[in-house]
Amino acid sequence: MWTPATVSSPSAPIRPSRYPGRTRSGARRPWPRAEWRRRQPKKRSVTGVGGVEIRDDRGAGRLEAVEGGEVVGRIEYFVLEEPAPALVPVHTVVEPAHEGKGIAGALARELYGLAAREGVAVAPLCPYVVRWASRHPEEAPPADPELLRAAQRWLVEHPERF
Repeated sequence: MWTPATVSSPSAPIRPSRYPGRTRSGARRPWPRAEWRRRQPKKRSVTGVGGVEIRDDRGAGRLEAVEGGEVVGRIEYFVLEEPAPALVPVHTVVEPAHEGKGIAGALARELYGLAAREGVAVAPLCPYVVRWASRHPEEAPPADPELLRAAQRWLVEHPERF
């Protein structure tokens, strides 16, 4: 019968490997290690995404991302008055040449920031904003189901708007 040459005891001190990327036994670790990824700080742009300015065109019902004088992305929304004031995002669009740069996320973040500054709720009907809100619960409080139903009714009653 085979027995291991050394048996580690629970009281034996655990020392780190002398070879990064390998276990104590010499086996290779998958790289990058999960512990390494957890220690790295998350990088976020505070001022926006790569020089993109976000502005609110309330008259047109759009939150626009502008780069170099050109609109590169937008969230179309309307303002719901009853049963409570709310911003209702309906559609998010980013120009194909600017996809993958975080513009849609910056627009969604600004929409929730705008609603918080105005003291109104957000009732998202846009699938992208719903997903973004579920991934960022600290920035996007859950929507009231009654507001969502009222927003859907308003959209059905005003099909020409979107």
